[in-house]
This record gives sequence, C-alpha cells and structure tokens, in this order.
Amino acid sequence: MSGEAMRDGPVAEAIRRHRVIAVLRRVEPRPALLDLVGELAEDGVRVFEITLDATSGANDLAAVRSHLATVPDVVIGAGTILSDEQLREAIQVRADFGVSPLFDRGLTAAALDAGLPFIPGAMTPAEIAVAWAAGATFVKLFPASALGPTFVRELRGPLPGVALIPTGGIDGGNAAAFLSAGAAAVGIGGALVRADPAARKDLVRSLVSEPDA
Repeated sequence: MSGEAMRDGPVAEAIRRHRVIAVLRRVEPRPALLDLVGELAEDGVRVFEITLDATSGANDLAAVRSHLATVPDVVIGAGTILSDEQLREAIQVRADFGVSPLFDRGLTAAALDAGLPFIPGAMTPAEIAVAWAAGATFVKLFPASALGPTFVRELRGPLPGVALIPTGGIDGGNAAAFLSAGAAAVGIGGALVRADPAARKDLVRSLVSEPDA
C-alpha cells in the first residue's frame, strides 16, 4: 500500500474517527502504564501512542497490545521514532503506526515501504508541505501549543488537503479548539497522565466518539 493509500486505510480511518491519540511517554513502572491504559480505554480512548524513547518502549507497546486484546477497534502506535533501529523495533512489535517529532525523509520512506502508516512532525508551512508530499499519513504539528488553533485554521487555506495532528501542550483548554479549527485528531500526553480519574474521563469523553459497545 502506498503512502497516499494509507491515508484512507483502516488505521488512518480509526484515528480520524476517534480524534484523540493518548501519548504515553515513560509511564513507569509497567503495571502503572497498564492500569492507565485500561482506564483510558474504559473512558473511550481507542488510539494509543507508546513512545520508544525509553529502553523498555517496544516491550511496553507489546504489553499494552496484549492488555487491550479484548477491546474492539484499538490501534497502538510507536512514538518518538528517530532512528532506523527504533523503526525496526516498532515493526517487530507490530505497531499499527509510527510517529516522529520531526520529518526525516529517509525514515519516513522506510516506514511507508514497510507498510507502516507514518506521522512525522513538522512546524512550519514548508516543513508540513514537504512531509505531506513525501507520503506522510498525517503530519504531526509539533509543538502545537506554540502555534495555536488559529495556525491550523489559517494553514487549511493554502493547504486544505493536509491532515494535521497537533501534539505538544494539548489539554482540556485547547484540544476542542484545535479540532474545530480542522485538525484530524489531537495527541494528548501529560494532560491525561497527570489528571485525576474523574478529570481524565471528562476530558476524553468531551472529545472522542462514543466508545464501542
């Protein structure tokens, strides 16, 4: 499947439909990660990104996949992919998609050649356009809080076809505004990890589609 075709594939469709990617970075120890993942799934999250910037990242992703094996329509991606080695790890543990904080042409091409939907990061209009032209499944707008929802709205004028996922500093105060501005989805990390269970449930349920029965 080509990079462009992946934009209409089941993983991309799930991300657009559920609208929230829970970005889980170095949540330790692993039982705490699995407890959090379970709570988020109960609240309605169906898209998870486990970052690979810890030595246990790939194994954590595999553990999360096993933990959520009975939850329908879940997709689990590998985040913070910065090297070919990390890309190989993501593929080995059957990540559904890959994410990088920056755009690396070779890494993006390698991921797409392997059939892995890939979401590279970019910040400027030029970077975003280049990443999209290279076949990115989505483009991660990062750090999104430094730009704001108006940036997304204005960018959709000259680049209406580019599907953006703002990430970095996304919380209950701005997530809905980014989605209203035209973002395909949002990536939320610290705001979910730090929240108490009630606040986390309120945030998730204000943004995602209703969880599957």
